[in-house]
Amino acid sequence: MIKNINFEFYYIFSNFEIESLMVKRYEAQLNKRKTEGSYINLTTAHNTIDFCSNDFLGLSASTDLKTRILKFLKNLESVSYVGGTGSRIISGNTALIESLENFIATYHYAEAGLLFNSGYDANIGLLSCLPERMDTVFYDRGINPSVKDGIRLSHARALPFKHNNLTHLEQLLNKSKGQPFVVVQSVYASDGAIAPLKEIYRLCASHNALLIVDESYAAGIYGNGGKGLVVENELSNKVFARVISFSKAFGCHGAIVLGSQVLRNYLINFSRPFIYSTAVPFYNYISVKSAYDLLNENEELLLALQGNIACFKKLIEKSALINSSDYIESQSPVQCFYAKGNSYCKKVTQALNRAGFDIKPLLSPFVAKGAERIRVCIHAFNTHDEMAALVRELENQLLKNQ
Repeated sequence: MIKNINFEFYYIFSNFEIESLMVKRYEAQLNKRKTEGSYINLTTAHNTIDFCSNDFLGLSASTDLKTRILKFLKNLESVSYVGGTGSRIISGNTALIESLENFIATYHYAEAGLLFNSGYDANIGLLSCLPERMDTVFYDRGINPSVKDGIRLSHARALPFKHNNLTHLEQLLNKSKGQPFVVVQSVYASDGAIAPLKEIYRLCASHNALLIVDESYAAGIYGNGGKGLVVENELSNKVFARVISFSKAFGCHGAIVLGSQVLRNYLINFSRPFIYSTAVPFYNYISVKSAYDLLNENEELLLALQGNIACFKKLIEKSALINSSDYIESQSPVQCFYAKGNSYCKKVTQALNRAGFDIKPLLSPFVAKGAERIRVCIHAFNTHDEMAALVRELENQLLKNQ
């Protein structure tokens, strides 16, 4: 009896000791982030002027969208469940989901589409199962981290090329092995740069590479009815796969991969995030469909956003910022200003927050060290006075130490 008690005590003590060692390791990593100035705290206060969210068209707070969703829900009062009930390969698939997939695919001039629970899931699900170990994936250095994570899971050879640099991409394509894939974003989240899609496609075609485009920051904003830059550049039947997230301009949640019917069937059978994720509840799909309908019928939303982007850029051009090295040229809603060094970048952001602007910094290691920046998101609902006041405060904060 005594031996058993001693053994149990030793077992508990050993587990406690191991747990304590692991806690110390994690605390050390957290303390390192704090020392580097990159530690993240979650905040709930959003009562300042929104210049940070991806809600570019303001649909997440749209009364019109809420009304459409509620009206749609009344037509589905016979639906007796609120959960996803299981993966779509088990019990979570419905005619409503497949109808929405067909609608979105047609809307964006694609043959087929497959819905995922988030943009991260879509990129992971697509990139982890398409390339094989003997293939080569070329990706822009500014690409979304979810793409990098997906490529890593595929075990394919991965080669990054310089941001929007066609010469470097061509040099690397000459070294490809197996099936080459090229992955880009049509609009990049970290600097607002727009990819030269036509030129990238021509390089892909000359090297038999399959082009994958993440349209998350372009869909809902560019192209007739927000169809995206792939459609605007007349590449919808040339791009192998597109990823569209509904959490940006559409003001909803989830994502879709667009491509051929063969691609859809392949993802259903081999994409682990799709296979092993519970289906999203039906009211999420209703929100997405309502957002598409609203966007398709209200071109003034897109015009308002494009007008505000042009207005903000004019304000920058008239300011002292245009002659500094801080401003990063962009034609998209994402406008950025260098504020190098985590401590300095946070200091500037905090000053902007105190002035009433909801803005978040992009710190290293989330961007390259020495490339820390202030990220400003322009929305359809921002006013001229708000943007003018922000530019004045950016001038005050970024130029006073030069």
